[in-house]
Amino acid sequence: MDYSITQFLGLLGAVGLFLYGMKVMSEGLQKAAGDRLRNILQAMTRNRFAGLLTGCAITALIQSSSASTVMVVSFVNAGLMSLAQSMAVIFGANVGTTFTAWIISLFGFKVDMSLVIMPLIGLAVVLLFSNKNRSKSIGEFLIGFAFLFMGLSTINLYVPDLSKDPEMFAALQGYANMGFLSVLLFALVGMIVTAIIQSSAATFAIVLIMCTKGWITFDLACALVLGSNIGTTITPLLASMSGNVAAKRTAMGHLLFNTLGTLWCVAVFFPFAELNAWITKLLGAGDPNALFDYVEQGNSDVSVINSMQLSVSVGLSVFHTTFNIVNVCIMIWLTGMYVKIVEWMVPARKTTDEFSLKFISRGLLTSAELNIAMAEKEVLVFAERVRRMIDMSANLIHTKEKSEDFTKLYSRLEKYEDISDRMEIEIAKYLNQCAEGRLSNESKLRITALLAIVSEIESIADCCMGVGKILTRKIESNVTFTEEIYTNIDTMHKYVTEAMDLMLVELRDLEMETLHERPLIDSYNKEREINNMRNAYRSANIANINSGKYEYQAGIYYMDIVSDFERTGDYIINVVDTIKGTFRQRR
Repeated sequence: MDYSITQFLGLLGAVGLFLYGMKVMSEGLQKAAGDRLRNILQAMTRNRFAGLLTGCAITALIQSSSASTVMVVSFVNAGLMSLAQSMAVIFGANVGTTFTAWIISLFGFKVDMSLVIMPLIGLAVVLLFSNKNRSKSIGEFLIGFAFLFMGLSTINLYVPDLSKDPEMFAALQGYANMGFLSVLLFALVGMIVTAIIQSSAATFAIVLIMCTKGWITFDLACALVLGSNIGTTITPLLASMSGNVAAKRTAMGHLLFNTLGTLWCVAVFFPFAELNAWITKLLGAGDPNALFDYVEQGNSDVSVINSMQLSVSVGLSVFHTTFNIVNVCIMIWLTGMYVKIVEWMVPARKTTDEFSLKFISRGLLTSAELNIAMAEKEVLVFAERVRRMIDMSANLIHTKEKSEDFTKLYSRLEKYEDISDRMEIEIAKYLNQCAEGRLSNESKLRITALLAIVSEIESIADCCMGVGKILTRKIESNVTFTEEIYTNIDTMHKYVTEAMDLMLVELRDLEMETLHERPLIDSYNKEREINNMRNAYRSANIANINSGKYEYQAGIYYMDIVSDFERTGDYIINVVDTIKGTFRQRR
């Protein structure tokens, strides 16, 4: 065969250009949309049919079922979506991905894309130099669109022409004439190829070119497309590996849906393929089986072949669309069954590891704009954990000194402080990885704010641990507190916990466009009261020491604890200020 390694490398490069175009186009759209995609998903997943339409629309927009299903896995991992809702969106994503097939089949062969590719790139470059971020993102989308079709045309240029190589053609025909076994074999090839390149659209483009060159029959091209439906599930499966149980269940549900759909289609494959050939003829595109017969007879009239290519491309798109629509129409009624099956396949694991993060994971960074929601929920979990530390430190003050209970409570406080340190590091790492993605200015500000909030919350944990360390020094010095000191410390603790609870009210709903006015006012009032209380206790402490109410060393440890609680109030109000400045006045 006269096919050099250079040509083969050129083919690999063409596939790479196609995939890169898909990636740039998808990222440009996601960046232009920002967190609007998340808002759409949250609004449209109230029932299974709304979720179906949502999945279809989102996938058609971002041109990647893998990206949209990974996005869904991320949302389930972040607790933004239930497993049942996610299944409906995934069903829709399978229909939405057929939009890509129609673009490739119609524009890739009916229109000479070379006439519009360069003008598109020229327009995109102008937009890239715009001062508006949205315009830049649209420019990136157009460049990705142009690269996609440049890759498609280059694939067509570098694939070997088997009609000029009888030996290889005969070898291929040897695999193509085994009846139903050929269908299974080509479906397996489609699955493996898609799993490797992680794009069913790229597989569809390659199959389309193979079929229009007359290498394989229309039936076997349909089998390759059918196999790609299973292969495309590899991306969300890989993404879910570092996610929580809900994320793994969602990815498994996607695999189960596509596998069961493929099985029923394989069972009625030949009649179903004929049905789609008939629909293609009904649409006026011609018989998709005619091209293979024409080339096999030794005909090589380019004009006739070009006219037949459209019927093949439309036929494959019809098959892809019909299969997914029929599959969804069957499976949408079985959503509850899917949920039960995947819950059985992926059981919840019992864990005693208090540190395990609940929502975020570094493996789910496909859509940086949307994954920020995970970090927001994890920050809330972090804050609620630290809230418990405030009560632990207060309880430690009243626990009998040198007792077993004191030792256990101190160890627990110490463990929580260690967990808070690690949570701060892990959340900050995750946010930094998000920041490396393609972000709008608004999302960059959100990440900066979340990093600041995480730092402040960890400082609150340090203050709680600080109280424990002060108490151990107090015990070592054999110092005792009076009832007045205990009463004053309890009052400070009461005000600090109330301030912390008000902060949690704001953290629980960061997406609100306006402030919770009452908690905000109360937060600032609490901060002033805590400061005034600290000042009053400090003045009274000097007088009490001078009058002999308690010894000087007791006054030192007392003021240290008061100062720790006052600093806790400062960190709390810093979080509230950050929420006010970044999350509540975005429009």
